[in-house]
Amino acid sequence: MGPTPSAPADARIAPAVLRGVLREVPTAVTVVTAATRLGPAGLTVGSFVSVSLRPPLVGFFIDENSTSWPEMRTSPTFAVNVLAGDQQELCARFAAGGTDKFAGLSYGTSPSGNPLLPGAAAWLDCRAEDVRRLGDHDFVLARVAALGTASAGSSIVFHRGALRAIP
Repeated sequence: MGPTPSAPADARIAPAVLRGVLREVPTAVTVVTAATRLGPAGLTVGSFVSVSLRPPLVGFFIDENSTSWPEMRTSPTFAVNVLAGDQQELCARFAAGGTDKFAGLSYGTSPSGNPLLPGAAAWLDCRAEDVRRLGDHDFVLARVAALGTASAGSSIVFHRGALRAIP
């Protein structure tokens, strides 16, 4: 074991330093979409994770400053769209705040009625099981109700500050 710290470990780690180290970890790039009472809504998520195979659970984190999440959170179901390698524009569109992200975009619907983005590598139709505040993010735990692959192409990850296609 190392020396005993005199201050809590997290108090000594600057957010910029943590971000610099974590940029070495590739993260999945998805767009979470929901049919809300105000119409279709969506946001880019860079923290999607598989949680369990039995039962089929997935999860993701949403920044506390998200402007899209408050309305999406009112929907009991949502779709996770795994972006394909050539969908950097969709990633940017759904990462932007304060815009009609679905303007001019044709999309399909999941079995539970949530928007499915055209050309996505895969999709999962989910029901929220639990939402918890963890630090400055909400963690959303969800049960997968339906899923599919829609593209034989690559998907994208975020790594070292850039979007990268992976086979």
